[in-house]
Amino acid sequence: MTSSTSKPSLSINQVLIYGGLMVTLSMGIRHGFGLFNLPITVANGWERETFALTIALQNLIWGAVQPITGALADRYGALKIMVAGGILYALGLAGMAVSTDALNFTLAGGLLIGLAQTATTYSMIYGILGRNVPADKRVWAMGIAAAAGSFGQFLMIPVEQGFLSFFGAQDALLLLALMASLMIPTAFMLREKNFSHHHQLGDQTIKEALGEAITNPSFRLLTLGYFVCGFQVVFIAVHLAPYLKDLSAVYPDVGAPVVATSALALIGLFNIFGTYSAGMLGQRFPKKYLLSGIYLGRSIAIIGFLVLPLSPITTYIFAAIMGYLWLSTIPLTNGIVAQIFGVKYLTMLSGLVFFSHQLGSFCGAFFGGYLFDKTGSYLIVWEIAIALGVFAFLVNLPVKERALVRVANA
Repeated sequence: MTSSTSKPSLSINQVLIYGGLMVTLSMGIRHGFGLFNLPITVANGWERETFALTIALQNLIWGAVQPITGALADRYGALKIMVAGGILYALGLAGMAVSTDALNFTLAGGLLIGLAQTATTYSMIYGILGRNVPADKRVWAMGIAAAAGSFGQFLMIPVEQGFLSFFGAQDALLLLALMASLMIPTAFMLREKNFSHHHQLGDQTIKEALGEAITNPSFRLLTLGYFVCGFQVVFIAVHLAPYLKDLSAVYPDVGAPVVATSALALIGLFNIFGTYSAGMLGQRFPKKYLLSGIYLGRSIAIIGFLVLPLSPITTYIFAAIMGYLWLSTIPLTNGIVAQIFGVKYLTMLSGLVFFSHQLGSFCGAFFGGYLFDKTGSYLIVWEIAIALGVFAFLVNLPVKERALVRVANA
């Protein structure tokens, strides 16, 4: 595999600072959507399935379109894509705020924000990072960028809860729309002035790159594991707050909004340490074993959460453990993709494996609400999350992290 010969147009600090700010805003805002679940459904007289479907559709569109957005960014550069993403994000939040019927709410929160996230989250930033950071620092830098997104989750939870408490759901969403618009100037700080599509891997085409990835067994195994990641984290993010509220009749201490808010904030806080640690460890140890350990650890944490008597303390402990394991999969999974296939089509290939993540996210968000409405309980979804964690532990073990050896064209 040849190495890049083009001179990076962005320094490591530029990529980490402004890329971190982009994912801080994008991931931070979306992490708090679960706080809007009950206020919006109660105010509009909707069932939880309606809100869950919106978030599920958002994740599905995000995943389905991400490879296309990634391919465009790999071909033409990321600047225009990110600017469009910032605009769509702000419009989607504003649309959620003013929608009074379920269809418009779903189109704004599901379609527009789903499209926006394809242009403003990890796959886009990791493509820029892969082109501008040396290979020996790449997984570490991916961990730093993921930690920035984790900081955004930690920061935005109390901000969004404050907006809700003081202004109500509608005005809170409008304020978030203003914050989302900050992604637009941030995108210009990540402009790659000497971007060239042909800077690596000769004349390999998109079709060839896709065929190479899809037929690679390790890529398929990573894709299966990433489905589990999406299911677990989105189910918890969207449904943890109503889960705690439902059990407040038996465990009164957990029903207060501060418990759910604090738990989601703790997930974001410990996510910072988890993603940074994953980036550091991924430079030194086989990433597939780290991934397997993360998925198994999540299942063990969920079992403990369900078995132990529910209280604010056990909720916070669960949130801290899950937070440490929350997005630790991102730098490791993307690091393996870059290690195997190189960086020319990294944004597209990261988006392709991420599609599986978002299929899992759709299932976690939607079936969390659907099965609750059918059974009156979240228990069966928790059990599914545990079983999937064990499955992901097993499928990541056979992954081979060796770089592909390509024969250069004559």
